[in-house]
Amino acid sequence: MANASAKRIASQNASTIKNLRLGTFISGALALVLRLLLRRDTLSPKSFGFWLYVLSLVPSIFLSRYLERIGSPRHDPTTGTLISAGEDLSRPGIIEWCFDVIYVTWACQVGSGAFGTWVWWLYLVIPGYACYKLWGSVISPFVLGRSSTTEAPEVPEVNQPTSKRQEKLRKRQERGDPRVQVRSR
Repeated sequence: MANASAKRIASQNASTIKNLRLGTFISGALALVLRLLLRRDTLSPKSFGFWLYVLSLVPSIFLSRYLERIGSPRHDPTTGTLISAGEDLSRPGIIEWCFDVIYVTWACQVGSGAFGTWVWWLYLVIPGYACYKLWGSVISPFVLGRSSTTEAPEVPEVNQPTSKRQEKLRKRQERGDPRVQVRSR
């Protein structure tokens, strides 16, 4: 059964990697076609838009290759059996953030080809979100002295509502009925 789970993860990862490659190709091709048709001036190495596009390829390609490397299943070369399914690419956390950076990069590449270089301002969403997460999880609790886990105040047992069954058992216990066992906490 455990192998079935690994096979399922390997299958999902293979599909995700395939979609990632396809998205990289489509966004790159679409960005270049839109630049050829609408923004020919951004294809010159003298323009600022060209260098923004080229620099945006770095995180996109780096993160795509990283996700492919950690998500690719490994098989035994002699028998072909699955050795490792790779990391689960659908889990939240850093992997999810890598996908977010890739998607924002693709949107900026295609958008700048269609609408102009002002679309690159959308790229500020990435450091903005990072600052938001950093403030909420690290800086705010440290500076304001609050812990991230809030403890609920203890409620006295007297005020707790009880069901009819609980009330019966409590009365039996008070009378010393042997059918009721007292458990220590």
